[in-house]
Amino acid sequence: MALATSRREFLKLTGIGSAGAVASQLGGLGFDTAFAAERAARRKLEGATQTASICPYCAVGCGTMVASKKDDRTGLVRIVNIEGNPDSPISSGSLCPKGAATFQLAVNDLRVTKVMRRKPNATDWDKEEISYDAAMDRIAELVQKTREETFVEKDPTTGKLINQTTGIFALGGATNDNEENYLILKVMRMTGVVRIENQARI
Repeated sequence: MALATSRREFLKLTGIGSAGAVASQLGGLGFDTAFAAERAARRKLEGATQTASICPYCAVGCGTMVASKKDDRTGLVRIVNIEGNPDSPISSGSLCPKGAATFQLAVNDLRVTKVMRRKPNATDWDKEEISYDAAMDRIAELVQKTREETFVEKDPTTGKLINQTTGIFALGGATNDNEENYLILKVMRMTGVVRIENQARI
């Protein structure tokens, strides 16, 4: 014969009801469980310097709080946390997924810190490391070469002056901040590039 058991009775039988009663008693005794949870989450920020900043991505300008600490081993100041600034009149502490991931972009052991070159016609990355100066020189050389080879001064049909570089396309990225994207735009316009797009569609 099946017994009809209410949800409340079931919770009592499994002990969940007792746990809730204990939690309520702790609150009645003056123990703030919400404060304890917040304190545990904030433990890593103890002794950190809080600096108000602005998310570098889209033009909304959400406020962030950057927490930094001095590393006892290296003596260097490192960022330990980035989160929304609740005092920001723009975002009131909220951040979009891209802004919330700023810390992972700023501090990430998986970031590539060396320039890796892939030789022309190579089938895979051959792990050739080159200096930043060599990489910048090579990029400048290729941009100049491509511009000279594909520059169109006048429209071949109408004869109208257009001054376009047709062999270069510019694509900005979501991890570029506003200033970087602005500079990319100005440089591309200066070289005659008209096909300019950005992956950050906020």
